Order: sequence, then C-alpha cells, then structure tokens
Amino acid sequence: MLAGLGILMLVLLLMGFPMMVPLAVGTFYMMFADMTFFGPDQAISWMINGVGSWVLAAVPMFIFAADILTKGHTANRLLDVVDAFTRHIRGGLPITTAASCALFGAVSGSTQATVVAMGGPMRPRLLAKGYTDSFTLALIINASDIALLIPPSIGFIIYGVVMKESIGDLFLAGVLPGVMILMLFAIYCYIDARIKGIEPEPRSTWGERARAVRKVILPMGFPVLVVGGIYGGFFSAVEASAVAVAYALILEVVIYRQVSIRDLGGLALSTGMITAVVFILVAIGAAFSQTLGTAGVPEQVLGPLIDSIGDSQILALALIAAAFFVGCMFVDPIVVILILVPIFKPLIMSTGLDPVHVGVIVTLQAAIGSATPPFGCDIFTAIAVFRRPYMDVIRGTPPFIAILLLATVLLILFPQISLLLPSLGDTA
Repeated sequence: MLAGLGILMLVLLLMGFPMMVPLAVGTFYMMFADMTFFGPDQAISWMINGVGSWVLAAVPMFIFAADILTKGHTANRLLDVVDAFTRHIRGGLPITTAASCALFGAVSGSTQATVVAMGGPMRPRLLAKGYTDSFTLALIINASDIALLIPPSIGFIIYGVVMKESIGDLFLAGVLPGVMILMLFAIYCYIDARIKGIEPEPRSTWGERARAVRKVILPMGFPVLVVGGIYGGFFSAVEASAVAVAYALILEVVIYRQVSIRDLGGLALSTGMITAVVFILVAIGAAFSQTLGTAGVPEQVLGPLIDSIGDSQILALALIAAAFFVGCMFVDPIVVILILVPIFKPLIMSTGLDPVHVGVIVTLQAAIGSATPPFGCDIFTAIAVFRRPYMDVIRGTPPFIAILLLATVLLILFPQISLLLPSLGDTA
C-alpha cells in the first residue's frame, strides 16, 4: 500500500498538479485503502487545526510587507550601499548581489520576493561584466535563499508553530548561519572572478559610501524592529509582522513615495493569493502528516534508521538533514517541514538535541531545496521572471549547493554557530 501511495502522488506531480492535490489525494487514499481507522471528518478537523495557530497570522503580514518593499525602491538602496563597499574587490559585483540578497531577506523574509527584487537590477549588470547567464541565475536564486535564515523568516515561523518553539529564538539563531553562508559565497565569487580574469570596478569614494549608508538607514530598521521588538518583549511575532507592514507603508508611501495608495489594492490581492496557497498547503500538510502518523508510516520507513542511531546527536542531525534535503528537492519546503518535523520530534527529544538548533538545520535544508532541481520553487520563479529555459537556470547551481551543504556540515559539527545569539539573549 505504501508503494501505491508513493506512485499515486508521484504520478499526480508529474501530471502537473499543484502540491496540494497529491497531498489531499494521498490523505484520502490512506483512508480508503484501510491504512487508517478514521474518516474524512477527522481529516478535515486536522486541516482546521493545522491553520489554527495564532502565530500563523504573521505570515500574510510579512508577505504584504515584502510586496510593498519589492514594489518600492528599497531593493535599489540596499544594492547601492553594498556596491559602494565591495565594487573594488575582485568579484565585487557577484559579492554585491549575494550581500544585497541577504540584506533584502532581512527586510522581506521572502526568497521569491528577493529573486524578483534583486535579480531584476543585478542580472543585466552581471551579464555586462562578463559573467555567464547560468552563473548569474544560480547566484541570484541561491543567494536569495539566505532570506530563509535571516529574520523575519516564514520557514522559522512554520517550524516554530509545529515544534511550539520561540519564534524570537529561531530568528536570532538564523543570523550567524546566514552571515556564514554569505561569507562562503563571497569567497567563492572572489575565487571564480580570479579564475575568469574579471577585473574589479573602481573604488568608491568615502563621500559616495556615506551617501549610500544614509539612504539605507531607514530600510535597515526592519530587522531591528522585528528581532529587537520580539526579543525585547515589546511585541509578539504577530504584532511584529503588523509593525513591519506599517513601517513598509510609511517608508514607501509617505517617505520615498514610490508606492501610491492606488497600488495597495493590487499588492493586497497578490498577498492574499500567496497567503491562500501557503495556508492551503499548511492545512493539507498537517492532515497528511497526522494521517501518516496514524498509519504508522514513519515507523515503517524510518524506524530502523532511527533505532540504529542510538543516542548520537551528530548522527541524528545528519539523518534529519538528509531527510529534509531530499524531501525539499521534490516538495515545497513548507510541506516538508509540516510532514517531517512531527516524525522526527521524538528523535529530537530522545537524543537531547536543542530544538532551536534543529530548526536552523531544517530551515537551511529548506533553503537548499528552494534552489535545487528538480522542483525548487525559486528555480521556477527565476524561469518566470527572467524567461530562461529550465536547464539554463539550473546549470550553474552545483557549486552553490555544495557550499550550502558545507554550511550544513559546519552547523552540525559546531552547534554554537546557531545557538550563540539566543544564549546571549537569554543571559541578557
């Protein structure tokens, strides 16, 4: 029956159905194949409970804030300030792209918004400098995935809801890993530029740098408000998301005047469409996860592996990372988090792993999966935005995926990279 379930869901995916359809069909298949003892009414109840957490109200707010900022000129301001400090370095243009994606992630929390906002202005500049389109596209989509680790992060919100962990701790835990990955990308870009013989741009004057910094002071208030507000006890994650929307409106509508009142209706509609997809996935994913647990599927598939691990935390983290990496290659990361986190929760508890550290590992795999063939969501965002063939988009991704896997290994071996900032916050 498990083989039938897998074949059915794979066929539906290959036929082009959105992920919610295989999940829903798989849930009801397990019922009618006598793999469970409950009916559709229980599945519907699980769907409702899946989206019943108040914390999930932060998701549409952060999406709306990201849409407002993408429509405005915040992205260009972030690009200018990074370019002012890195253009004279060999490989400075791709380093600017990677760092700007990380900064925009700190403002928007959305990988796809980052692909659109940063890829639009940077791709022509990289191509004009002599970089290939495959390198350019791979850099944009992989650097954009740092947004999943830099707060605010929708991936951390979903994980925090499932594991009932502090969103503030998770936000803090993602900062240093995100910075580490950015540094690894910068090193690779520098080496790549030296190999290709691409010369750097002229050095910016200190006057140009000062002007660029002044322009970016207000946009960089976003991470300070969100993380500082949550961890300082001034407001919850949901309240922080509302503050983010208000701040985005003030910034782009009132101060910069790049977004008009008339634009807000269309932006709200876009946010509603994306939120609907996310919440449908969350609801059906919760039901599917509960159904798998009731049918005993995790024990059948992963039981022998989990039993062989014993009390080894490193092996447990390696298994968790491998499972999420493979899962996110084929399925939307939100769905993978909803399905696999409950399965691995007993292993996390029994081995004494810090759930916040595990959250960083899990979210990093979601970031890798977002840009990894065959079904990484950012790959298809790049295809739609830049109108390039699938193979052109994925051809340059292997080096960046290797860097992200190296970061995974470092985080497994050195958990303090992710736990340092939350521990400092606890002692403050």
